Amino acid sequence: MSVWRTKSIEASMADSLEKGHSLKRTLGTWDLMIMGVAVAVGAGIFSVGAKAAGSYAGPSVTLAFLLAAITCALAIMCYAEFASAVPVAGSAYTFTYATLGELLAWIIGWDLILEMLTAAAVIAKYWGIYLSEVFELWNWDVPATISVFGLQVSWGAFVIVAIFTTLLVLGTKLSARVASIFTILKVAIVLFVIVVGAFFINPKNYTPFIPEAVPSTGGDGDVWMQSLFSFMTGAQPAQYGLFGLLAGASLVFFAFIGFDVVATSAEEVKNPQKTLPRGIFAGLAIVTVLYLGVSLVLTGMVPYTVLADDPNASLATAFISVGAGWAAQVISVGILVGLTTVIMVLLLGLSRVLFAMSRDGLLPRGLSVTSSKRGTPARVQIISGAAVALIAGFTDVGVLEEMINIGTLSAFVLVSIAVVVLRKKRPDLPRAFKVPFSPYLPILSAVLCFWLMLNLTTLTWVRFAVWLAIGIAVYFLYGRRHSVVGIEAKRVFDETLREEIIAEENSARGK
Repeated sequence: MSVWRTKSIEASMADSLEKGHSLKRTLGTWDLMIMGVAVAVGAGIFSVGAKAAGSYAGPSVTLAFLLAAITCALAIMCYAEFASAVPVAGSAYTFTYATLGELLAWIIGWDLILEMLTAAAVIAKYWGIYLSEVFELWNWDVPATISVFGLQVSWGAFVIVAIFTTLLVLGTKLSARVASIFTILKVAIVLFVIVVGAFFINPKNYTPFIPEAVPSTGGDGDVWMQSLFSFMTGAQPAQYGLFGLLAGASLVFFAFIGFDVVATSAEEVKNPQKTLPRGIFAGLAIVTVLYLGVSLVLTGMVPYTVLADDPNASLATAFISVGAGWAAQVISVGILVGLTTVIMVLLLGLSRVLFAMSRDGLLPRGLSVTSSKRGTPARVQIISGAAVALIAGFTDVGVLEEMINIGTLSAFVLVSIAVVVLRKKRPDLPRAFKVPFSPYLPILSAVLCFWLMLNLTTLTWVRFAVWLAIGIAVYFLYGRRHSVVGIEAKRVFDETLREEIIAEENSARGK
């Protein structure tokens, strides 16, 4: 059967009502808005801006955040249109299956697994590290790792993943309530940091706003660490300038990752046609304002060269430089609180993508069984939590960070294209939200996302290619043969063929 077969919107909607494989609708606009802020405002708000300013963009990192926010907003418009038209679990995977075919849907689902699995593992690892730093503030000597059979294990990662996996198994609404408390607390900390930092701003630090481009330094390793665009065009890798600003935008895009995760919860949203767009856009607006505020304060407090000289630069670096070291302690607590809710939302998103792929038969169907009492996919949630905990606890997750970006951006590209395709294929489909100026804005979204992908390192692209190769092998060895859509298509084909044979035999007898 063809790998380009699609799953109809009606079939997807019917699956969301299948007994034993359906989710409970409990989430409202507030829950979705909090979920978006919860997953996007993490350690990145305190660190990624400093790295982008020091290594790539200088004071223009504010423009980098704005460009990343616009790119994210364009893609999220496409997600909102799809989610309001097809409010079922799976996000970009489900949308692609309905428009571009099973193989591309599998690839995008495989990419989403990469994004959420690696992001959850990376953040859970850092949560354990920052927990130890908070302990140090109280002069408690608690190591970040413990030795288990000679292996150094990040115990903090195991603890936080276990807690949120349990909460998600018990119910999505309960988890959302817990996330609300942590999210309100961390937004308050961010606002506090912005207000305090504003008193230390020196306007001279904003000049030059876009520093002059300079060649990046390094050895042979630059071949792998330069952007794919530079590698393909032969352009010399550079810091600052226009290309530095664009590279900075690719880096800070990491800070906006998560709004696509909110769309994975579509099947658990009450009145999704209206609730989903409102919740997603409200969350994105809050996050954008917070990031712009932090980046303006950061680059106004100290010259960007101070951030460039510190390989571990963060917002705390700026406060220490101006003699406000006490604020660094507040930031450490803010980072810990910020990371907490990010882990929960990523665990939710990972399990929902796996749930949708399993319900379609591309992964074992047993994974998509839901609890009759709580309406949660307990099996796949526990498996997701265990995988994240093992990766975070036992491995060096630093090499995985850019893999998160490329997985997300590839999903954004296909969803942007898929919106245009669905408009052509199903103009009759009711849509509570429509992307304005279609097909121009969706195409622009796809182009911008692909451009950001090209600004990721060549090494990231090589690792991405390996991950895709593994995924395609799994699809052809298992998914294609067990696809529910494929099995149903084969059944219909066989019945049609049988009826044709019987008709021919009856016709022959009649003659």
